[in-house]
Amino acid sequence: MKISLEARSALHLLIVIAMLLYMPVAWTQEPDTTDPTKIIKSLHGSLLEAMRGGEKLGFQGRYKLLTPAIENSHDLDFIVKTILGRQWTKLSGEQQQILISHFRELSISTYSGWFKEYNGEQFKYIEQKKMPRDYILVRSQFTRSNGDTVSFDYLLRQNKKGWRIINILADGVSDLALKRVEYRSILKQKGFKDFIDMLKKKIELAKKN
Repeated sequence: MKISLEARSALHLLIVIAMLLYMPVAWTQEPDTTDPTKIIKSLHGSLLEAMRGGEKLGFQGRYKLLTPAIENSHDLDFIVKTILGRQWTKLSGEQQQILISHFRELSISTYSGWFKEYNGEQFKYIEQKKMPRDYILVRSQFTRSNGDTVSFDYLLRQNKKGWRIINILADGVSDLALKRVEYRSILKQKGFKDFIDMLKKKIELAKKN
C-alpha cells in the first residue's frame, strides 16, 4: 500500500505537533502532591540523588538540588508555628518572616549536610496509615551501607497545596518534639536575637558536616 506525498506530509506534521505538545508537559512536571506516599517517595528519590552527587555537587549543589524537594514536601510555616506555639503570636510580623527564612535555610542545609555521600544506601516504603485529625503517617526504612537500619516515619497533613510533612520520627524520636523543647526555651529565656543567632550557628554547622 502506497502513501501519497500529501498523506506522508500530514502524518509527519501530526507527529511533530504531538511531540511539541508532549515535551512541555515533561519539562514542567511537578511532584504529585495529592498522594502522601508519592510525596515521601519523591523526597527519598531527591535525597538519593543528592547522595550520589556527593562531593561532585558540593554543599551548594546539594542545597540547590534539595530546595524544591524540601519545599514541595514540607509545610515549613506550619512546623515553625507548631514548634513555638503561643510564642509565635508574640513575635512581630517582621520577626516572623525572619524566623521562617532562617528555619527554611536550616531545614534545607540540614538535609544537604546529612545526605552527602552514597555507598549503596536505600529507602524502603513500609506502609501508609490514617491518623487522628485527618493526618496520614507514612512509614519507611533507611538502610545504611553496613546493613544497619533507621526507621523514618513521616506525619503529613493536607493544606491548600496538597499533602505536606509536619513531623518526622527517626526510630520513634519526634523531631518536632525535640525542636519544641529547645526552641521555646531559648526564645523565652534569651530573646529573639539570640534565638536567631542559634539558628545561624546551626546552619553553619550543617554546611561543615
